[in-house]
Amino acid sequence: MGSLTRKAAIVGVGLSDLGHTPDKTFLQLIAQATQRALDDAGLKKSDIDGLFSAGWITMESIMVAEYLGIQPTYSDNTLPGGSAFEFHVEHAVAAISAGLCETALICYAETPLSDRKRRITRSFTTGNPHETEEQFEIPYGQWVPIPTYALAAQRHMYQYGTTSEQLAEIAVAARKWASLNHLASMRDPLTVKDVLRSPMLSTPLRLLDCCLVSDGGGAVIITSAERAKNLRKRPVWVLGTGEAHTHRSISGMPDLTVSPAKISGARAFSMAGVSPSDIDVLQLYDSFTITVLLQLEDLGFCAKGEGGPFVESGRLAPGGATPANTGGGGLSCLHTGMFGIFLLIEGASQLWSECGNRQVANTKLVLCNGVGGNLASSGTVILGVE
Repeated sequence: MGSLTRKAAIVGVGLSDLGHTPDKTFLQLIAQATQRALDDAGLKKSDIDGLFSAGWITMESIMVAEYLGIQPTYSDNTLPGGSAFEFHVEHAVAAISAGLCETALICYAETPLSDRKRRITRSFTTGNPHETEEQFEIPYGQWVPIPTYALAAQRHMYQYGTTSEQLAEIAVAARKWASLNHLASMRDPLTVKDVLRSPMLSTPLRLLDCCLVSDGGGAVIITSAERAKNLRKRPVWVLGTGEAHTHRSISGMPDLTVSPAKISGARAFSMAGVSPSDIDVLQLYDSFTITVLLQLEDLGFCAKGEGGPFVESGRLAPGGATPANTGGGGLSCLHTGMFGIFLLIEGASQLWSECGNRQVANTKLVLCNGVGGNLASSGTVILGVE
C-alpha cells in the first residue's frame, strides 16, 4: 500500500458560531467557518481548488460550492457518517499527491438544534425502509442511533465485565476538558454519580452517556507539502491515514465489541511508522461513552476487553496519562450530527499550541479517529509537527 506521509499538511482551521444558531443556515455556518480557516492559513478563497464536503442533502457538495463561489478541479462528497472528514483527509492528500488539486477545503455544518426547535426532522434511513436493512430492526424498536450503540455496550458488559461506572468515567473526563473550553456548551462539574443518576435511555446507556445536540460547523485547509512550508503557520503534517467500514446495519456488525477502527487504525499506524505509545493526544469520536471505549481497544491503546479498567481514575482527563478529547468532545462541547471535523480542528490546534488552559504540553503527535453510522465506519488520521 502506498504512503501519503508528509505529502500534504493542514495549514488552517476554522469554527463557525456554535451551540444554538437560529439566525443562520448551515450554508452560512459553512461560509463563516471557511473564511475563518482561510484567514487562519493566510490564504484566499481563490486558492482553493479541491472541495470535500459531506451532508444529508442530495448534491450538497455542489450546493456548497455554488454558495461559496468555488469551482473546484477536484470534488468529493464521500459520506460514511461521522467519520467522513477523516476519510476526506485521506482523499484530499491522495488528490494533492496525484496533482489533481493543490489546496483543499474540507467543510461541514448542520443545525439540528435549531431544526428541532423549528420541528424539522431528519431521518437516518436511506431509501424505502421496507426494502433496506431497517425492515429487520425497526419492528423491534431499534431506532437509531441510541439503541444500536446500547447493543454494543450491553454486549461488552456481558463479555468483559465492563460497568456503567467505567463508562461514566469517559463522560466525566470529557466534562473536565470542557470546563477549560469557553466554547463548550456544558461546563458545569460532573461526577460519576451524576452520570449514573441521569435518565436511562436505552439500557445500559443513560442520558449523560450520550452526545449533545448542537448547531455548528467547521473547516480545514490542507495543501501540498511545498506550499505548506511557505505559509503563515507551521505545517501540521498528515503522517498516516486509514479508512474502513464493515457493515451498514447494527444487525450486520460482525462483532458488537469490535469496531472498524481496528482496521483503519492499523493502516494509519503502519503508514505513519508510529505506535499507540508514541501518541501524545487522542481525539476520539464520542457520540456515546461506549464509542470511546471501543476505539481505545481497537486502536491498540489497551487490549480488547480492558477498556473499562483503562479509563478509570481520570486517565483521559486533564493531567491523565492518555489525554483525550481535549475540547470536551461530543459529550460536553458540541455535537452536530457528524463530529469528525471537530476532532481534526482540535487536534491541529493542540499541535499549534493554541488551546490555552486545555493545552497538553509538548504535543507532537495527535491521533484523530472518526466513527460513522451504527459503528459502521472508521477513519483514522495521525497528525504531527516537526
